[in-house]
Amino acid sequence: MSKAAPNAPGAPPAGSGPASGGLTLPLAGLPDTERLAARLAAELEPGFIVFLSGDLGAGKTTFTRALLRALGYPGRVKSPTFALLESYDLSRFQLYHFDFYRLSSDRDWIDAGFDDLLGGSGVAVIEWPERAAASLPPPDLWLRLEFDAAHGDEARIARLDAATPRGLECLRKLRAASAGC
Repeated sequence: MSKAAPNAPGAPPAGSGPASGGLTLPLAGLPDTERLAARLAAELEPGFIVFLSGDLGAGKTTFTRALLRALGYPGRVKSPTFALLESYDLSRFQLYHFDFYRLSSDRDWIDAGFDDLLGGSGVAVIEWPERAAASLPPPDLWLRLEFDAAHGDEARIARLDAATPRGLECLRKLRAASAGC
């Protein structure tokens, strides 16, 4: 897997945590995305932070929808593009789904009081973290979704990196689960 330069769009921030070795997975379509989301759902615990990066239409909200389904959420899952935050009350924890695409400053999320929701008793999934990277804590897991046009319109490549010890453990389990496919 080729690594992006530190602090490049979609790259984990320099010095954000231990080197993870990364994990690259092909996602041929929605079933593969759902499978990856289900594997990640099994590893989530309160305080976990997931960054989701990728171009417009790469599948960030689709991945979050699959993650919520895997966590047992039966209701409608909306993109938080205009609201910036959608919150979901789950049996194990609260999941906060952020979308920072429309932020005009990397501190807007702090000014909105969202910093109180990170690292506590909930799980945070943050789309477009690059828009606030300078003021965000390091993620446990950073998932970058890329188009894979060589394999069809629905194909994606998922690149995962960990930036915390908890994220490294999650990445180790995801790697082991992926090897069994």
